[in-house]
Amino acid sequence: MSQDIRETAFHIDFAAHATDEAAIDTVDGSPVAQTMIGETEWLRSDDAAAATEVQAKPQFAYDVAIVGLGYVGLPTALAINASGRKVVGVDVSEHRLAVIRSRQADLLESDKTRLIQALEDPSFIISSDLSFISQAAVVVVCVPTPVDQYLIPDLGILRSACASVVEYAVPGQLLMLTSTTYVGSTRDMLAVPLAARGLTAGGNVYVAFSPERINPGVDSFSHEDVPRVVGGITEACGKAAETFLKTVAKSVHVVPSADAAEMTKLVENTFRAVNIALANEFADICQTLNIEVMDVIDAASTKPYGFMRFTPGPGVGGHCIPCDPHYLLWQLRKSRLGSPVIESAMAGIAARPHHVVERARRILSDRDHGLSFAKVLIVGVAYKPDVEDLRESPALEIIAALRAEDAQVAYSDHWCPTAPDGQGGLLHSLDDPAAWMPDLVIVHTRHAGADLSWLEDVPIVLDTTYQLPNAKNTIRL
Repeated sequence: MSQDIRETAFHIDFAAHATDEAAIDTVDGSPVAQTMIGETEWLRSDDAAAATEVQAKPQFAYDVAIVGLGYVGLPTALAINASGRKVVGVDVSEHRLAVIRSRQADLLESDKTRLIQALEDPSFIISSDLSFISQAAVVVVCVPTPVDQYLIPDLGILRSACASVVEYAVPGQLLMLTSTTYVGSTRDMLAVPLAARGLTAGGNVYVAFSPERINPGVDSFSHEDVPRVVGGITEACGKAAETFLKTVAKSVHVVPSADAAEMTKLVENTFRAVNIALANEFADICQTLNIEVMDVIDAASTKPYGFMRFTPGPGVGGHCIPCDPHYLLWQLRKSRLGSPVIESAMAGIAARPHHVVERARRILSDRDHGLSFAKVLIVGVAYKPDVEDLRESPALEIIAALRAEDAQVAYSDHWCPTAPDGQGGLLHSLDDPAAWMPDLVIVHTRHAGADLSWLEDVPIVLDTTYQLPNAKNTIRL
């Protein structure tokens, strides 16, 4: 990060920014003074009088508290700490904290280096003690927002995290959600319950939403280089959040409201879902017409405008594309508003793993071998290359469906030593997959550096990645 970003003063005064409403001077019935967000070490001022005024303001032990240290929260905490801030990471899972302390967290190599440095830095601590929330000038919520088995938003983790933030919030803080959720969540889960405590957004606290933009396993863009979008509950809240984000990101785009920021994230991932579903459809169309779909996509990608490259696959995983559009569809049901394009795309994505199983059935049937008792090996079970993340991985659904058909199933993935077997148990990754002598290999995830030369000697390979070189024993999904 550039020197000018690292040394940007984080100095927000209610008198300057609380234009939306007057500051509330009681919290839980007790009088409080008007406050500002900031900590004297953040300020760069030669004005002795100004410094004296700052000293009179409430001080915080930490610049930022990150609530939730998962795939988003931990890299966020490390990036902010690397910018020179005092950071406390809070997570209720002692197991997760132990993984982080042992330096075994699933991170990019660049973030692994940051983690090693942070764990030796007294300005960075991690804890399960939620009371640390009250000791930070800025509180950033980074927790999962999955869907349940019926594709209904599971807001339990987010509601719990927000309730803790509300409980421990104090005047002068900036409280910011980053978890993808429905439009209005920031207002419903933070602003409204905070007001019940006498903490008013734009008055004596700031409340905003800034969607996370972490791309697990991909190091193309550093955390600081990715532009951030933010919207506040009030204009003052938006300005306060913008001031903070400019200390940790090179570009910040402010939208008029938290609602607009929440919708921005839903649009981003719904756009991806619809286009992936379309790419899958074109793959099926090209197969019917006996055309290599990747030849077509490569050709279309030469157009310098009006086309964005998306590629087909076995489905989508993680907690973004398979989940986020359902938050929007769920919310729209209240208004009885349909969204046929999105609904069709999500139905297609949900059906894709079963399409893989049906394709495997046909391939084996063409060779006079049913799925029952067939030995089927899955190569790569993580939801994307070069991560150990199994969340919503299509491979898990494929394994469960194959085993339901009485197939013998094994897998090989050096990133994921164990995986659910679809029947309440665990499978263990094979070190020597060729020795298992499979009847069919399904290539689900192709990790960088993985040696797949042994595939040349297996009877048949179903390539769901559309990345393997053409071979006599290889069939595209």
